[in-house]
Amino acid sequence: MMQFIDLASQYQQLKEQINKRIKVVLNHGKYIMGPEVHEFEERVADYVGVKHTISCANGTDALQLAMMVLDIKEGDAVFCPTFTFFASAEVIAFFKATPVFVDVDEQTFNICPKNLEKQIEQVISCGKLIPKAIIAVDLFGLPANFPEINRIAEKFQLKTIEDAAQGFGGEIKGRRAGSFSDIATTSFFPAKPLGCYGDGGAIFTNNDEYAELLRSLRVHGKGLDKYDNIRIGMNSRLDTIQAAILLEKLAVFSQELQARNNAADTYTALLNENVIAPIIPQGYISSWAQYTVTTNTRDELLVKLKDKEIPAVVYYEKCMHQQSAFSELNYYEWNFPVAEKLAKQVISLPMHPYLKKSDIEEIANIIRQ
Repeated sequence: MMQFIDLASQYQQLKEQINKRIKVVLNHGKYIMGPEVHEFEERVADYVGVKHTISCANGTDALQLAMMVLDIKEGDAVFCPTFTFFASAEVIAFFKATPVFVDVDEQTFNICPKNLEKQIEQVISCGKLIPKAIIAVDLFGLPANFPEINRIAEKFQLKTIEDAAQGFGGEIKGRRAGSFSDIATTSFFPAKPLGCYGDGGAIFTNNDEYAELLRSLRVHGKGLDKYDNIRIGMNSRLDTIQAAILLEKLAVFSQELQARNNAADTYTALLNENVIAPIIPQGYISSWAQYTVTTNTRDELLVKLKDKEIPAVVYYEKCMHQQSAFSELNYYEWNFPVAEKLAKQVISLPMHPYLKKSDIEEIANIIRQ
């Protein structure tokens, strides 16, 4: 059966290297914050092009740690797209700040700079909240429009957070995802472009003070050692076995990323007017966490793909402003027309580095029919 994300094939390719790495950890027994964690942080920082990588337990913790570093609190407004995974907005509310949702661009699915500026101006005009930060998500692997986002952030003196949970490996004019903002986060959930065999995450920054604070906060706010607690923190560490696995996956990540882009190019070349293929702006590279098309006949297509035992997934059927958890914010459906339209049209097709051309041709043939 065709796989939506084929982790088994990837493991068979890397089995010898991964097993060897895991065995080294089992022999030295340093399962928490072992040497592989520090090695991985250094290598990832070099890959992304930032001074500091601070690993943690998962992508949501990475966002929460970013909120703590930026001192997000009650009375603050943090702007984020409404078409995203729940964690992007959840972490804002977790610190009792107010998520202010923003519509998205119809072609890229990412936060719309024009609507972002409009929402910031409305919050300022209302005067009830203090605009504090922007969370921009690299949805489906494509970096958000950070040249415009950073311009807007500078105009209104806001901090920027890049949620690169899906975007690791993406680029804008040679710069890699994770390097575009004051602080960036990612996830190493198994299904991500760079994923481990459990949970994991990381924070990226060029700010030395942020990095020092993050290293303290991820271990209970430690000072000189774990029994010297100088602030309230959390327990969020990437375990050593996951770091060992990620080191071997990172070693082949560039080749896998190229394979993902080749698969995406094949999809786009074979699809017809029955769906709208993803659009990659000039100068951008997507990491293709998902290959997501839009269609007015999504339900029919889902049924036909299921009949042929081809997995397809809908991300995301319900926008953030429609979630029950945010009902008290009193958003109305007409506020975000593009996001609501996309939520009814998007469908993600199988995408991974080991996807066969014949599989893509089979999927494209069903869509053409």
